[in-house]
Order: sequence, then structure tokens, then C-alpha cells
Amino acid sequence: MPMPELSRRSVMAGLAAGGAALTVDRAAAAPAQVSLDDIKKDAEVACLYHCDYGDPDRFAQTLNNIGNHYSVYGADPFALEIVLVVHAGGIKFFLDNLDGTMWAGETLPPELFARAEAISKTGLKVYLCEITFKRNQLDLSRARQADFISFVPSGVATCAALQGKGFAYMKVG
Repeated sequence: MPMPELSRRSVMAGLAAGGAALTVDRAAAAPAQVSLDDIKKDAEVACLYHCDYGDPDRFAQTLNNIGNHYSVYGADPFALEIVLVVHAGGIKFFLDNLDGTMWAGETLPPELFARAEAISKTGLKVYLCEITFKRNQLDLSRARQADFISFVPSGVATCAALQGKGFAYMKVG
């Protein structure tokens, strides 16, 4: 049976519909959003690490400290709860790529995200600041897709809320 001839209009309509579907899929692919009320202290010892900087060496040291912190507790996610709250320049470590951002000219060591992902298997959760994404005109779907990454309304508000819930505060300086 012969295929019907496609008109330019039907091809363009199909492309537009496909593009709209892709946009919807991309938006749906953004990490989950977590409210401050949803975050609970689930272990006797809980700590938040604060990352509002874009220095790769400092971020690597933060990951070292988090890994060392877990090692003292035998990597037991029930004995120690750690969250990494990320805003400002720190979000670049969790973007799918740096194209179209203020960091477009930079190259990040790929092992940094791989290390964060490996530590997440011990229980690390990463909370990204929605306000930072909005102020930098970045779609939330630009964040890397991983189960350990979620969005919070504000990085600084999350730091304060977690301290109020009994999380100790750590920042690598």
C-alpha cells in the first residue's frame, strides 16, 4: 500500500507537536521539589554542608569531608544523615552542562559529580536552590537527573530550617 504524500503543513505540525512533547518531557525531568516542612531529621546525628561557592578545589574538599564524615560512622545511613545545601555558584556542579550559563567558559572535572553520586549511595542528599536557578534564568530541568538531588525553595532558608531541626552546620572554607 503506498504511503500518503506528506504536505509541508503536516510535517511542520508534527515537528511542532514533537517539540512541545520534548519540552514537556524536559520540564518533567527536573529533580523533585521538597518543601522545608518535608525535610526531617531521621538520624541521631545530622549535618548540613553548605555550598554557595563555585571553586572546584573547595568543592572537592567538601566531598572529602563528607566522605570522611560517613567513614567515622561506618557508612551507616541510619547512624548519620548528611545533606548538602547548594546555591549561588555551587549549583554549577549539579548542572547537566554549563552552556548558556555564566560559567560557560569553564570546564569542571567530571569526577566531581561522580564522587557526589558515589557518596549518595551512603545516604547523601543534595538540595538545590530554586531561587538561584530563577535568578540565573536557568530552567530547573538543567539540573542533573539523580535520585539524591531535589530542589528546595531557597538555599539559605533551608540552611536555617535544618539548623532549627537539629542539623549541625558545616562549611568548607
